[in-house]
Amino acid sequence: MSKLEAVIFDLDGVIVSTDHYHYLGWKRIADEEGIPFDEKKNDRLRGVSRMESLEILLEPATRTYSEAEKTELATRKNDVYRDLLRQLKPGDTLPGAIELCDALRAAEVKLAIGSSSRNSPAILEYLGLDGYFHATADGNDIRNSKPDPEVFLLAAERLGVAPAAALVVEDAEAGVSAAVNGGFKCLAVGAAAGDERAHLSAPDLAQLTARDLQRLYD
Repeated sequence: MSKLEAVIFDLDGVIVSTDHYHYLGWKRIADEEGIPFDEKKNDRLRGVSRMESLEILLEPATRTYSEAEKTELATRKNDVYRDLLRQLKPGDTLPGAIELCDALRAAEVKLAIGSSSRNSPAILEYLGLDGYFHATADGNDIRNSKPDPEVFLLAAERLGVAPAAALVVEDAEAGVSAAVNGGFKCLAVGAAAGDERAHLSAPDLAQLTARDLQRLYD
């Protein structure tokens, strides 16, 4: 069995929570277009790319949107979201996230971000974490979003480790699927905790130690 050499973290919902900012951005677009949208619908957008999220939002629309119109809507949503992200500051990470990362670094485990978001660089900068992770892979680097494993495979490649030696931490069903599809072990937290496909689950990272993760590879 492979030794734990790396941990690849999803960003939104694992290291930081920007779900409400996403919701506010999509809600504004939906309201402007006269399309019903609520937090239950927003839950379906977890771990999904921007354009795929837009398709879900447009499902109840009473008219058909051209590709140009869809691009414009997605851009408007992202502009709202990016403005809201400016509220983030160092310390706005989820409970236990940095403590666990620090413990893993002390154990010489490599760390990476694997996120479908194209806004990952800005989020990490606002949190004061730019340069903290050994590698990042995000929506700017990939063609296929989760549940395709591309982002996690790219993160592992950039770390120089095999999928069998890397653990993925996810909070979304699509992300758990991506981890399993890529041959990674998976820790499911938050909304994904309890997913039967995950190798380990916890409400949040504050419940775990570096040793808990390493035991998966003993």
